[in-house]
Amino acid sequence: MLVSSCVNQLKLLLGWKRKLSLSIVHSQVAAYRLTATTQCPEDKRINLKTKRHFRGPNTSNVQDKSAGSGGSQVRGRSAQDEALKKEAALFQGRNRGRPDDFRVSSELRKLCLEDFPADREREGRQKPALDSRAETDEIVFGVAPCLLALTQGRRKACKLFVRDGETSARASVLKVCEEAHRRGLQIKRVSKRDLDKMSGGGVHQGVCLQASPLGYVSEDPKPSGKGGRPPLWLVLDRIQDPMNLGAILRSAYFLGVDAVASSLRHSCPLSPVVSKASSGAMEVLGVHGYEDLEGMLRLKLDQGWQVVGTVAGDAHVPVTRCSDFQLTGPTLLLMGGEAGGLSGDLLPLCQTLLTIPAGRELFPGIESLNVSVATGILLHALLASRGPHAR
Repeated sequence: MLVSSCVNQLKLLLGWKRKLSLSIVHSQVAAYRLTATTQCPEDKRINLKTKRHFRGPNTSNVQDKSAGSGGSQVRGRSAQDEALKKEAALFQGRNRGRPDDFRVSSELRKLCLEDFPADREREGRQKPALDSRAETDEIVFGVAPCLLALTQGRRKACKLFVRDGETSARASVLKVCEEAHRRGLQIKRVSKRDLDKMSGGGVHQGVCLQASPLGYVSEDPKPSGKGGRPPLWLVLDRIQDPMNLGAILRSAYFLGVDAVASSLRHSCPLSPVVSKASSGAMEVLGVHGYEDLEGMLRLKLDQGWQVVGTVAGDAHVPVTRCSDFQLTGPTLLLMGGEAGGLSGDLLPLCQTLLTIPAGRELFPGIESLNVSVATGILLHALLASRGPHAR
C-alpha cells in the first residue's frame, strides 16, 4: 500500500511539472510570434495568413501516455521535459535583447514579402537605365508602334523596355522582343510603374522603345498614283490634336491614300502619342511637311491637279455631296483644323467644296463631325469613286 501511494504521488508531481513546462513554452512561442510581427522589416503588420504559416516548436510528441509506468517511460518523459526547457530558454534569450537587435528568420521574411507584393516589388525594383542619347531620343510606346518602328527602319532604335511578369509572355510582346533581339538591341525588364512614367501615362501595352524622333518628310511625294489610277493626296491644315492626327493617318493608310502632306506651322508634331493613336501607321506612312502650304497648292493647280476642300453642311457657299463627287484626275483633298476648318488663305484655292450630309435634324453644338471621322468618310467616298480597281 505504501509503495502504491508513493508511485501515485510521483506520477501526480510529474504531471503537474509537465503542464507547467508546456504553459511556459506556449507563452514564449506567443511572445516570439508577437515580436516577429512587430519586427518584420518589410511591414510592421503581418496578417493572419502569415501567422498561420509560422510554425512554433513541435509539441505533438509531448502527449500524456497512460499506458505503463516503468522506469524507461519516466526517463523518456524527463528527456522531453529537459528539451522543452532548453527550447523555452532559447526563446527567452532571443527576446531579452533590444528590439533593434532582433533578427527575423529568412523563412518569416519570405512570408512577409509574399503577403506584401508591393513591398517585394519596391525592394527588387531598379530604375530603368536610359541610354546616354535620352536627351535627343524619345519613347515610342505600344506593341504596334514599337514593332513597326523596328521593322521599318526609319528610326534609330536604342533600347527596348518590357514589363516584367506575365505581360512579357504574350505573343505580341514576344514578337517585338524577337525583332529587337534580331537587331542587337538591349532588352530590359522593368515594372509597370516605370513604363507608365516613360510613356507619360499612355497605354504602353507592356513595351516601350527608346529611339530617335520621327519628323516630317521634307521632299515632295511622287506625283503618280498606284497602278495607273489618278493619285489622291490628303493635305492637312493646322491639325493640332495628336489623337486626331493619329486617327487620320491610320484611316489614310488603311484606305490607300497615295500621300499625306501637312502644314508645319500650327500643327502638332509627329510624336509618340500620334504614333500610338495611328496604331503604328505613322511609322509606315511618311508625312510630308510644308512651311508654305499655299505655295505648294498653287504649284499643283498649275500642274493640272484638282483641289477639293471641305465645309460644313450649313455653309453659305455651293457645296457637293461627297457621294456625288467623281475622282477622275490627280486630286488634293484639304482638311482644316479642329477649331475653324480651312484657313482663309487656302479656302479660295478650292475648286470644289465637299460636305457630308447629316442623317437627321441636328441640335446646336453637335452639327458637325470630328475631323478624323470626317476625313475617313471623305477618303472612302473619293477613293471608291475611282472605280472597281480603287483598292
